[in-house]
Amino acid sequence: MKLYNTMTNKKEEFVPINKDKVMMYSCGPTVYNYFHIGNARPFIIFDTLRRYLEYRGYKVKFVQNFTDIDDKMINKANDLGITVGELADRYIREYFTDADGLGIHRATVHPRATENIDSIIKIIEKLIDNGYAYNVNGDVYYSTKKFKEYGKLSHQPLEDLESGARIDINEDKRDPMDFAVWKKQKPGEPVWDSPWGPGRPGWHIECSAMANKYLADTIDIHSGGRDLIFPHHENEIAQSEAANGCAFANYWVHNGYINIDNQKMSKSLGNFFTVRDVAKEFDYEVIRFFMLSAHYRSPINFSKDLMESSKSALDRIYNCLETLKFLSGTAENAGLKDSERDFIDSLSARKDEFIAAMDDDLNTADAISVLFEIVSDANVNLAADKKPSKQAANAAYDLLKELGGVLGLLEREKEDKIPAEVEALLDERAAARKAKDWAKSDEIRDRLAEMGYTVKDTRQGQQLIKK
Repeated sequence: MKLYNTMTNKKEEFVPINKDKVMMYSCGPTVYNYFHIGNARPFIIFDTLRRYLEYRGYKVKFVQNFTDIDDKMINKANDLGITVGELADRYIREYFTDADGLGIHRATVHPRATENIDSIIKIIEKLIDNGYAYNVNGDVYYSTKKFKEYGKLSHQPLEDLESGARIDINEDKRDPMDFAVWKKQKPGEPVWDSPWGPGRPGWHIECSAMANKYLADTIDIHSGGRDLIFPHHENEIAQSEAANGCAFANYWVHNGYINIDNQKMSKSLGNFFTVRDVAKEFDYEVIRFFMLSAHYRSPINFSKDLMESSKSALDRIYNCLETLKFLSGTAENAGLKDSERDFIDSLSARKDEFIAAMDDDLNTADAISVLFEIVSDANVNLAADKKPSKQAANAAYDLLKELGGVLGLLEREKEDKIPAEVEALLDERAAARKAKDWAKSDEIRDRLAEMGYTVKDTRQGQQLIKK
């Protein structure tokens, strides 16, 4: 398997530190609101990477943090008249509601910054002892110019980063590019005791501390959105490598940006959507399918039209699954025809194509194309009028479910129970067709369509599909 490594700007063969185990850290949300459609992309992409690694036989320890203390959280909690902890608890629950809907598996560990203050303090102490951080009246800053490789992830020298960065003017800092790893107490803020006085951690330090605590000094994969390359991931590297004296992560994997109707998402433009907003109109699984329909490193454009197209595409696969399930349930246990043997053999080749796509830097777009090739092959080779065997129908069904599951798709079973009213209409329509009363048969078909059902007439009988 090859992954594109942001550190080297090229695809590299993935070789974990431990042969069968993968240590993976992915930056999680700041829990002060519902997460938006842009946040959803890395959550879905790196859940898919984890799923695929597990599919390929690796045991993955996956850590995704919750940032549960920062300026935005403090301000919102004060506005609502609640504690920062209460705000965090509320939106962590809401995160899991949306993440579960999107088919995102729970991380092995979901650490919270406020539950790891001791680990954060220890790494800051290391940085001070090693000469990379300094205390100014209770504020502790990281000295970026002490770390000679600063900028190696974003591939820019410190001078260029400094000229392009938005820098807080702070006369306490020795250099404008230095950043806070510990912030001294301010009125109305939550605080913790530390060797430098009461205060709270800076944003960047929490990920260094938690990756180190729950994984190792050097981990296999660190992932996140491109917007985190600088300054967040650059700062994580500087902190972790200065504290531990070794590489922080061997592979840095970043997803591309998401635009809304070809514009950057912005509250001021009125095109800012939370996943919860979108899920009111489109199923969560449609959102996941949409995110995986392009290569993860490519920019992706979100629009209602593209979501409608994703819904139609996903429905096509589900309709094939329903047909295969129907054919399996009505097929006789007859021997395989030669054409069916060829079809089953071809499924093995399709599986190889899927694996090749995913091995090539997690190319989910091409992997989804393989699913549609299976659908097309099944529609041609297992048409109802050919009376396909149970074995052939099951082989196609099982492979679609297996490969779809790697992508976090096709995991939901449609409701099998058919309402009594619908059953009665199906019986009435069957009787009308037997009597060659085609007008009545069509009338009942139209009534069923209004109720959300499509009826297909096959040699095995009427097939009912819920729209």
